[in-house]
Amino acid sequence: MRIALISDIHGNEVALRAVLASIQEAGVDQVICLGDVATLGPRPRAILDMLRELGCPCILGNHDEFMLDPGLIRTYTEAPIVVDAVDWCRDQLSEDDLDFLRTFQARLTIPLDDQSTLLLFHGSPRSHMEDLLSNTPPEELDRRLDGHAATVMAGGHTHLQMLRQHRGTLLVNPGSVGLPFKEYANGGPPTLLRHAEYAMVEARGGAVNVSLRRVPVDRDALRAAVSACDNPMRGALLQQYA
Repeated sequence: MRIALISDIHGNEVALRAVLASIQEAGVDQVICLGDVATLGPRPRAILDMLRELGCPCILGNHDEFMLDPGLIRTYTEAPIVVDAVDWCRDQLSEDDLDFLRTFQARLTIPLDDQSTLLLFHGSPRSHMEDLLSNTPPEELDRRLDGHAATVMAGGHTHLQMLRQHRGTLLVNPGSVGLPFKEYANGGPPTLLRHAEYAMVEARGGAVNVSLRRVPVDRDALRAAVSACDNPMRGALLQQYA
């Protein structure tokens, strides 16, 4: 069993196409999306069309729920640029798009082989707004994992690639397809890295392995996609892609 994990696409069609091309070249049995697919970036509807065509399981991220519950974003951040960009992205979506988002699951457990399981979520098993970081203290990590157990646990949300062993479980964050962060943002403005990110989970011969992947992205195409929209994040993204 070989599974590609993608997360935090955030309306970035250029980056998603680059990642899916890399995944196709590597060869996988399944792709799974860990959420936050259609906000902040320039092409929210295109991402939903691509995910529908891909037919992969999708986990509900906090930004996905912001599309379904307009008031929820203000419990997460008061930053005007983020709130306005989320509202803009929601306005781009059709009712069919929203119905598709309603099919996303809070958590999913799948078998990797006869002895190994993979638990999937967005932030943590108990909340899609909760961070799991490389420096989260073990006792606090126990609380955030909320009694769940699996061979591998995978979530996104922080936009930071991570692979950590915790009490025998491998914790993985595939990073962000569309907005990979250089450092933990903690609510502040991030610095974006110049690539797209995903992860691979492989079970073979009784062994489970996880690898973090980085994919080059065409920055001219990124700038063109952002320039063509009137998303409130337009100026900030163009600065990052300069």
